[in-house]
Amino acid sequence: METVCIVGASGKLGQYLIQHALDKGWQVNAVCRSQSLPKLERFKGRISLFPGMTDDPEVISRAVKGCSAVLCILMPWGMQNYASGTANAVLNHSEPNTRLIFSCGWHISRDRKDKYPWHFKTMVKVFGYIAKTLRWVDVEDQVTACDLIFASHKAWTVVRASDLEEGASVGLPVWSKHVGDPLISRNLTRRTDFALFMVEAVNNKQLIQVAPAISGS
Repeated sequence: METVCIVGASGKLGQYLIQHALDKGWQVNAVCRSQSLPKLERFKGRISLFPGMTDDPEVISRAVKGCSAVLCILMPWGMQNYASGTANAVLNHSEPNTRLIFSCGWHISRDRKDKYPWHFKTMVKVFGYIAKTLRWVDVEDQVTACDLIFASHKAWTVVRASDLEEGASVGLPVWSKHVGDPLISRNLTRRTDFALFMVEAVNNKQLIQVAPAISGS
């Protein structure tokens, strides 16, 4: 039986990750902030909880021990390098052969060959400026976090999601190496299917050291 660690487990995406992992019969170590533990009450007795900040090396070190995979949600909250700190903690403390699956948005580009529509680039720029001014989110730190991952020799995958919506699963999303591919032009994915793609990526060798951009089919 596989044991996986889910970093950032209490949010909507994290809870979908937990459910998909449990559906596969996997054991789950869940990392989330102490104040968010009540959100995981419905999984009580079925998962192992590791309360703490996701960028805390000590918390991550304990949570990833013995895990064959880590599924990590890279959230750039605040102005304290939270996303890059989380990525560093996972990269530094996971075992050498651990499969690492990270989540982020379409705005992340590995090789700068992605082709974004003007309205998407404008939205990212405006949102990033406002969020940083209000000290809510530092989008640039998520870029830094992914650059750290891209430079790693570990077995990582960075799943780049399109716009997300709630709703029942409609199946595994399609993916491309680059935004702008007509295959993913729909630019809308069910959040549960985003989580499903991340879980399925654990055993997909084709996605090792790849940053797939996904969209609902």
